[in-house]
This record gives sequence, C-alpha cells and structure tokens, in this order.
Amino acid sequence: MRAIYKIARLELSNLFYSPVAWLLLIFFTFMMGMTFAGALEGFARQQELGTRGLYAVSQNLFYSPKGLWPQVSQWFYLLMPLLTMGLISQEFSRGSIKLLFSAPITGFHIVLGKYLGIMLYGLLVVGIQLVAVVVAGYAVEFFDWSAVLTGLLGLYLLYGLYAAVGLFMSTLTNYPIVAAIGMLALLSLLSLISGIWQEYAFTREITYWLSLGGRVNSFIKGLICSEDILYFVIMSSMFLAFAVLKLELLRESCSFAGKAVRYLGVFVIAIFLGYLTSRPVMKVYHDSTYTKANTLTQASQDIMAKLDGGLKMTTYVNLFGDIYNTTTKGIKRDIDRYERYIRFKPETKMDYVFYYYADTTTEAFKKHYPEKTFLEVARDAAKLQNTRLGKYLTPEEIAKEEVAKGIDLSEEGYRFVTLIERESGQRSFLRVYWDMRRVPNETEISAALKRIAMKLPCVGFLSDYEARSMVGTLNRDYSHMVTEKTNRESLLNQGFDVRDVSLKNNPKILDSLDVLVIAEPREPFTGEELDILYRYVESGKNLLVAGKPKTYSYLTPLMAYLGLRFEPGMLVQKPIDEFPAHVMLCTVTDSARNISRLWKNLYQITHRDERRRYSLVMPGSVAVEQVSDKGFQVTPLLTSRDSLAWNELETIDFVNDTARLNPLVGERAGVKTTMLGLEREQAGLQQRIIVLGDADCFSMGEFSTSRRGIRSANGNLIMAMFDWFSYGELPIDVSRPSAIDNALTIGMETGATLKIILQWIFPALLLLIGAVVLIRRKGK
Repeated sequence: MRAIYKIARLELSNLFYSPVAWLLLIFFTFMMGMTFAGALEGFARQQELGTRGLYAVSQNLFYSPKGLWPQVSQWFYLLMPLLTMGLISQEFSRGSIKLLFSAPITGFHIVLGKYLGIMLYGLLVVGIQLVAVVVAGYAVEFFDWSAVLTGLLGLYLLYGLYAAVGLFMSTLTNYPIVAAIGMLALLSLLSLISGIWQEYAFTREITYWLSLGGRVNSFIKGLICSEDILYFVIMSSMFLAFAVLKLELLRESCSFAGKAVRYLGVFVIAIFLGYLTSRPVMKVYHDSTYTKANTLTQASQDIMAKLDGGLKMTTYVNLFGDIYNTTTKGIKRDIDRYERYIRFKPETKMDYVFYYYADTTTEAFKKHYPEKTFLEVARDAAKLQNTRLGKYLTPEEIAKEEVAKGIDLSEEGYRFVTLIERESGQRSFLRVYWDMRRVPNETEISAALKRIAMKLPCVGFLSDYEARSMVGTLNRDYSHMVTEKTNRESLLNQGFDVRDVSLKNNPKILDSLDVLVIAEPREPFTGEELDILYRYVESGKNLLVAGKPKTYSYLTPLMAYLGLRFEPGMLVQKPIDEFPAHVMLCTVTDSARNISRLWKNLYQITHRDERRRYSLVMPGSVAVEQVSDKGFQVTPLLTSRDSLAWNELETIDFVNDTARLNPLVGERAGVKTTMLGLEREQAGLQQRIIVLGDADCFSMGEFSTSRRGIRSANGNLIMAMFDWFSYGELPIDVSRPSAIDNALTIGMETGATLKIILQWIFPALLLLIGAVVLIRRKGK
C-alpha cells in the first residue's frame, strides 16, 4: 500500500504541474458556472418579475434534460481522454517506465497508484460541482439535497470508469494522442454495444449489460440501483485488470494464446459478475427524490402486493403491426418499460412471441402489394425492419399458438399486445394506443394488473329501445370512450369490465353490475321493465341516466322514481362566436369540487381565467331539477356558464333562426343545472346516481368534433364520473406529491452577482493559482 500511495502522490503532483490538467479544470469550472449560474439567474428573474411561477427548481437546475448533471456527463466524455491519455503512455515515451519496472513494485502497484492519483484529482472536480450544489441549497427553498447528491455520486462513478478506460488505453501505446482517440472509440463502442447481437438470447443479456449508454442517467434522476453501482465497480475493475495484465506481460515472455486466455479470463469473470448482479432478484433500489418520481406510486405498489404466485407477461409482436412495433433486437429495451414493476415482483417472467400476419384479401393489401405472395411481402417487411423472418412464426404457427394459449389475437386486431397471466389462471390484455405516446403508462399497466388481482367495477350499458350503444360506430354511440381497445382512456383500458345489457333478453345480468348506464332510449319502457329498473335502484347499486330534449319523456317514470324531472324545452344561452345557441358550455359547481380527486381537477380547469378555461360542452341539453325528496343527498355537478341561460320552447331551427327568451310561454332564465349527483345509504351500499341532460356529451360524434375558441374537457368528464362511481378505485390514482422546491430565496441582483462569481471570478481564481504553481515549478 505504501508503494501505491507514493505513486498516487507523485501522479497527483504531476497533474498539478501539468498545464493540461489546469486548463481542463478551468474550462470545466467556467462551463459549469455558465450553465448553472445562468439558469439560476434566469429563475431569479422569472420569479421577481412574476412572468411565470417556478416549479421543482432542484430538478430544473440539476437533473432535468437541460440541467447541470446531464451536461457534466457529456463534458466528461470529451475531457477525460485528454486528462488520462498520458497516464502511462508518457512513461513509455520518456523511457521512465524502465525505472518503474526496475523498482521492487509490480504492475498492480503502478496501475493502482496511477488510478488513485487520478481519482484524487476527481475529488477536486467533485468539489467544484459541490460548490454549485451548496449555492443552490442556499438559493432554493426546500432544496432536494438527496436527489442532487445522488446525481453527483453517479457522476463520480462515471468519472472513475472513464479514468480506468483511459488508463488501460494509455498502456497500449507510446503516443498520448493515440490513447485519447482509442479511448473515445472504446467509449463509443460501450455506448453502442447494447444494440449488438440482441436478436440472440445467449448474447442479449451480455451485450445489454456491457452497455454504458444511460447508466449514469438513473443516478442523475435520483435513483440508486445496486446493479448500476456494481456495473461501474466491475467495469472499472475489469479495465484496471487489463492494464495490470498489459504491464505484467511486458515483463515476461508469453505466447499470444496465453495472453488471450488471461484477458479472456478477466472478461468472463466480469461478465459473470455482471450477469449475476443484473438479475431482478439481486437488485436493490433507493429513490432519493422527494416525489419518488422513479418508483411506482403507492396505488400501484398495493396492486403488486396482491399479485401473489407466479406472473408471466407474454408479448405478441406482429411484423405488420400498425401502432407500435419492435423486433427481436428490441426485447431488452421493451422489458425496460416494466422495470418499476419487476422491481416489486422480480420473479416475473417476460416472454416474446414474434409472428407475421395480415389480411391478404383486402383491397388495401392488394393495392400495396400487387403481384406478390404473402411470403414475399413478409420477407420485404423483415428486410425493411432489419430483422430476420426466420425469427417470426408463420400464420399457421401463430394460429396453433392461439389455440394452445386459448386466445384470439384477431379480437386485438393482430396488434402489439401483452398477455398478462397469473399462476392461478387470471388473464388480462395490455394494449398499445393510437396517440402520441403509443405505449401504456403506469395507469394502464396497473389497471391491467389490477384486473387480475381483484374484482373490478362492472359497468352495463342498456341497449334496449335504441339506447346509446357501447359497441356501435354511429356518432351517437359510446364505443370510443367505453370499448375502443386503441383508446387509452376507454373504460375497458382503464380497468372497468363493461357489458351489454338487455332487459328483454337477460334482465338477470343486472345482478352482476356495479353501474348501469341508461342513455336516451327512444321508446318507453314496459311496466315490467320499469319494475326491474326500480328493483335495481332499490338494490343500492349505481346508476347513470342521460336524456335528450326530444326523447327525455321516455325516462320520465324513472326520473319521477328518483324525485327528479327534465325541464321541458332545449337549453340555450347567449351564442358563442358562430356556434348555435343550443351548444351549451357548462362548468363544475363549487359543491362538486371535493367529491373526488378527478372532480377537483375538473373544477380547477373549468375555473381558470377566460383565456385558459375549459368547458363541458353539451350540444343540445335539457335542464335537470329536483321535484321531490326521495331520501337522496342531491348535489348539482354541472351548471351553465351563462347565468342567463333558459329553456327554449319555441325555436326549432337554431342555425337559421334566433332563439329569444319568452317568459309568456314558460321559458325561464337563470343558471341551469345540467347534471345532478344523488347519493344515499341503501341496502348496505353507498349508492351513487348521476343524471345529466345531454346523452351526446361523451358520444363518438362529440369527441370527434372540434370547435374554434372552445376548449372541451368532456374526456375528463367521463373519467370523473366513473371515478366517483367506483369510489376512487378506477382509474388508478398515479398522482404523486407535488414538488415543494418551488421558490428562490434570492432576487435578480443576487442571481446576477452569483453568475459573475461562478462564471468569471471562480475560474479566474483557479487560473491565477495554476499560473503561480506552474511558474514556481518552472523556476525550480
């Protein structure tokens, strides 16, 4: 150890007597000051001038994509080759390596001494970064110390790996510049190696573990994972061992095969340790962020805790997938999407089935692929995606797989889909969606897992008498928000079970429901059917009733049973721009604000300032009012934004005619209620009922309509309604604590002063110290 210490001390002194080390340190300090202090000054100016509120300042300063830590990791990539290129190569070029070899020390002492010296220099680099952390801790209220310091730890580990790689490369050549170029090439290889041989199961784990790309990002984001720590330790040790071998082999005669075996032995040991430490069951995590942004929310953790026994996720990938796709080379990257879940259930098995299938009988297929067999088309598609068709099951083989698994991929449109299976037999599909994100997020993944972990609310949609259908494709139907498998926010993908209900054919199905939806039937119910509905209400289960101006009378008996009525006529308001007066804009009432978390969110976005306000749009509605007390607690949920809306009884053509208030015919102006919520204790249940005056507000036609100048929140409305119906169980609550570091304790003037100090004075001070040291050294 004494020899290692002496070499380390000598190496450290050599660094401080080197202009390169001083210039790199000064450049690093200047860049850090410019990046960090510039951002801090900008936030101070923003806060003092009040142009925009601050949020999560610690993250924005340090570990956001434009924060300081990601920038530092990039600087290390460029600066470390210059710093390490001469560690040992200069010994060769000067001839001083002979003195080291003649001394009573081994290559182990030389390499460890050099490495310790460069790591001590790294502590100075960390100290400079720590200055920025301390300044931020002084300037930011409730600064997130733990997350920021976790990023600093990751950067030091990255520095250590770069130092080990650079030291090894400097043993391979007498020319420092060649060592620097070689190091850049090797680091590039380590960053890209995750994409090599990924289609082969044997090498997939090896090359993916070897990859350096993104390893430090988890630290920067505030997550400490044992795999990442051990990766840096193992890889640094491997390159240091390579350097020791190189120096030792210079001292002894050894055949090429003997040398190769030694190097290969070190590599195999490193790979074995890496594979072992990367197993999910071996990993340990710590999320150091205040909001626990790198961890599953508590709701998702509770779901994972209920999934006892085995769990398997089988992903079916069609070569001709149209929403989202991957190849055999992308398996590990796709598995990474479930890393947070595997953390809580490391025994989860992940499997992938690749196949090719397309409907060759359609006109679109024939038009795109004329005069080609399906096999030829599949080969071309495989070439286009840079994959091998031999890895994919044929249509006949995937058909056998469907039979063996008891699934029907045609129901999923042969799209990218994941089958989740419990050891006990429960199953659920996890899909991809037609939106910007495509892949499922925590909300959808947890909903799919919750479906197999416990019984979830079952929603039935009445289909008798041409009521709005949950599977129909007409504008008046509800399939988009209920059963559409490619819509992320459909009830089906949010975890609800949905069923078609017919009072004529199978009235007993009501016994299995938790919520019944009756939306604008176009004929009256029979007395027997009304008795069935009354019994359902008395059972204490939840109900949603939606009417329309022309057909609300068919719901009158049921409304009277609830103590309500639809007010005659069509609601109108003062016309908005060029839109007809019967296009009602509604807002959430104060009384509905706190009935659930999603109603609170809906309240907030409908009560913003006029420029950013959202509305609930009802294109043809009737008002709802209470006429008798049936034992319910009645809460107005939505009312008209226009305080002088009225029930129009005379106007029929709202496009070519102008609606005018006429009190003489019974038209009454005022704030109109378009949705009521009813709640009571009934049959041992907390019964909840919603009655709204527009069955169109969450129809397919309404969701496909865009109105200039009107911001619609109707998509949020259906989620808020069914969140209330499910007592907050669905959609999954993946909300996190809000950040608390949302203000600075400094003003613009202090921010500008700190920028001058960190960007100019601090580097100038280092320049002065470096100049004095180098001049004194030259004088001696």
